[in-house]
Amino acid sequence: MGVAVAGVPLRELGLVLLVAAATTYLCTGVVRSVLVRAGQVAEIRQRDVHTQPTPRMGGAAMYIGFLVAVFLANQLPALTRGFMPITPEMNAVVWAGFVIVIVGIIDDLYELDAITKLIGQILAAVVMSVLGLSWTLLYLPFGEHGTTLVLDQVQSTILTAFFTVMLMNAINFVDGLDGLAAGLGMIAGLSVLLFSLTILYDQGGTVSAYPPAIIGAALVGICAGFLPHNFEPSRIFMGDTGSMLIGLLLAAASTSASGKINAALYGVADVVALISPIIVVVAVVFIPVLDLILAVVRRLASGRSPFTADKQHLHHRLLRMGHTHRRVVLLLYMWAGVVALGAVAFSLVPPAYAIVGTIIAAIFAVGITLIPVMRGTVRLPGEHSLSQDPAHP
Repeated sequence: MGVAVAGVPLRELGLVLLVAAATTYLCTGVVRSVLVRAGQVAEIRQRDVHTQPTPRMGGAAMYIGFLVAVFLANQLPALTRGFMPITPEMNAVVWAGFVIVIVGIIDDLYELDAITKLIGQILAAVVMSVLGLSWTLLYLPFGEHGTTLVLDQVQSTILTAFFTVMLMNAINFVDGLDGLAAGLGMIAGLSVLLFSLTILYDQGGTVSAYPPAIIGAALVGICAGFLPHNFEPSRIFMGDTGSMLIGLLLAAASTSASGKINAALYGVADVVALISPIIVVVAVVFIPVLDLILAVVRRLASGRSPFTADKQHLHHRLLRMGHTHRRVVLLLYMWAGVVALGAVAFSLVPPAYAIVGTIIAAIFAVGITLIPVMRGTVRLPGEHSLSQDPAHP
């Protein structure tokens, strides 16, 4: 079957990743050409800092890449355990992705109001849950050994929808710098893939680890295929179509990997390893979401509307420290990678090594971040150029 070791289809998952990347890369160019010819480009507004009208809706190409990768995976004997009739989870992801991509395309073309878009997000999440990919167990770390709740269909759907909608909006907010959302999605997808490979190896090819492994491989692929078009200076934005798709896939992979595990049966270190996919996605969105919260507090404290655009966001501050646009994006990649891979390390190496390695990586990241300060190259406001998706001020 072409597996590298028992129960671990490395070559097949690698092929899925490469096909997803190649398909997305090629389709993104086609989508961009069609949008430019049709005049569907983002208009430059007064608050925007990009100078070139740029098409959105690159997420449509990403979904095509995902579909092709999933179709290929279903044809590979080593990966068929991740599909019907053994498990419905991949079928659920495909249809939920279809719903959110339709919502995203309509939003990118006509700018849906927040309530309508939220309804579409909830619909996609409910579709995913009803078709078979949802939380079934919820671990609560209270009491001597913690408590594990067994969820019924209604509770499962509510929790899955909440988690999925939260991630879709978090990634949507992240999509404010060229290449940032795609890069963070790739890091998170890689972390979930590594976790799934560990489970496949440790448990000899358990069925439950196949869907998150396939989703993770495909997610890494579509983000990698889109990045060459989207890294600064961006030639196309993924739009809400792409950011919501990434959020959905991260929620699906995390739910599939951690939402069926009775963590009460494990020790503290093992629990960290088992819920590492959740820690990964939280790590990816934590800094941008914290930035959003601080922005709202900052604006309200100064008597302004929380929706007023300003240049006090984290990436603006990093730019004023002396980092270039690309370095800012790479710094955010690095910090997400430190936390995400640090979480997954608990499932790969002994806890002591994981903790020490994460601390060393964090110290290194701090040093890289502060290089302009140590060199005395802090910039004044207005001395940088910043290109971003106009949908995210």
